[in-house]
Amino acid sequence: MMKKSICDTLRRTCLILAGSLIMAVNLKSFVRTGGLIPGGFNGLTRLIQEISALLWHWEPPFSVINFILNAIPAIISFKFIGKKFTGYSCLMIVLTSVLTDILPGYVITYDTLLISIFGGLINGLVISMCLMMNATTGGTDFIAIFLSERKGIDSWNMVLGLNVVILAAAGILFGWDKALYSIIFQYTSTQVLHMLYKKYQQETLFVVTNKAKEVYEAIARTTNHGATIIEGEGSYEKRERKIVYSVVSSAESKRVLKAINEADPEAFVNLMKTEQIAGKFYQKPTE
Repeated sequence: MMKKSICDTLRRTCLILAGSLIMAVNLKSFVRTGGLIPGGFNGLTRLIQEISALLWHWEPPFSVINFILNAIPAIISFKFIGKKFTGYSCLMIVLTSVLTDILPGYVITYDTLLISIFGGLINGLVISMCLMMNATTGGTDFIAIFLSERKGIDSWNMVLGLNVVILAAAGILFGWDKALYSIIFQYTSTQVLHMLYKKYQQETLFVVTNKAKEVYEAIARTTNHGATIIEGEGSYEKRERKIVYSVVSSAESKRVLKAINEADPEAFVNLMKTEQIAGKFYQKPTE
């Protein structure tokens, strides 16, 4: 048990180290080169740097601003989300901030559209990787996780809306061309995140089966979710059938389908995307 815990800690730490390096390189090689304001607290930090350079011809260190901005969200996360989660997230924030200050910039392309698309892809990939390791890149990600944990909703598109406000401020101050490219960057990042990280997305299962008890046990064993068994009748064969109804996390759906197939290879399964649920829905606690 202890060996597994040590291996898990090493794996999480190594991936966060890799993620912070990739994020810092992305900020220096794509975001700065394109003059983008990428949204989130990293984008807000860049916005403050740009405003300072415009007004006082001095750009404060990225790390100092980012630490200050993330202080209150980190405290809220520590109290309401999880201590380990917050600790690994703070490690990500510190490493990304420091590396962004010390790493030299390397220009890959000057094409702003390519920068917006590929920079957004990298940004979304790094955020997804961190979330899969039970950590975050900080800022609005803390807010998104807090809303998802408390409200049980997929809140990443809500965060996109908050980021648009930041980008609108950048557009007013520095010109709309860079702001619009930044929106492309942020939209790309959000869609990659939405595609890769599915913990707070749900799917509804309708399973038509003759082995309802076995199917329910397979669902419960795999996900810790309950199910409702409904009496039904097959219209073609006029035979009594059972329908097992359940809602599971999208991240669990593949494992659930495999378990159902093992329990009843003849089962007919309808899997549908769930927009929102109300009531108790089990989520594995964030550590």
